[in-house]
Amino acid sequence: MFADGLFLVFAVLAVLGAVGLVLFRHPMNGAMSFVVTLIALAGLYALLSAKLIFALQLIVYAGAIMSLIVFIIMFLNIQPADLPQEETKLLSILGGGIVVLPIGWFLFKIVKSLPMHSVAIMGTDFGGVKEVGLVLFRDWLIPFEIVSILLLVSLVGAVILAGKRGTAK
Repeated sequence: MFADGLFLVFAVLAVLGAVGLVLFRHPMNGAMSFVVTLIALAGLYALLSAKLIFALQLIVYAGAIMSLIVFIIMFLNIQPADLPQEETKLLSILGGGIVVLPIGWFLFKIVKSLPMHSVAIMGTDFGGVKEVGLVLFRDWLIPFEIVSILLLVSLVGAVILAGKRGTAK
């Protein structure tokens, strides 16, 4: 019962953080909202008893990657005048609703059709170093390397953009 309550708290925090990431206008507020989502996901991993994935989520994503994102945002020195002007929020809400409501209805129907309390029994080695390493470096090696290249390209792009801004002033 307590685990169900924790799951609900972490799930709501993850969704609210994701919504905040999309809705906040300033990039720093969106980044902090993203941190809330990443920490909530770490809590969900802890509820699954995936100790390694929980630690990696906190250290790598909520720590290192978010530090990199915040560094890039601060490096670019984005001012409120640099942000795009919002035309109407009503049009954005209607457009988002047109996309989100059918997806939500579909997911609701799927979840409603699932049997109640059907929990799969995980092995004691679930989420361990060996299992995560085998999946990551055997099955997902190419996507893992592509993500690392994308992060490097984004950092180089931020440095180039900041350099052009500094010389233009």
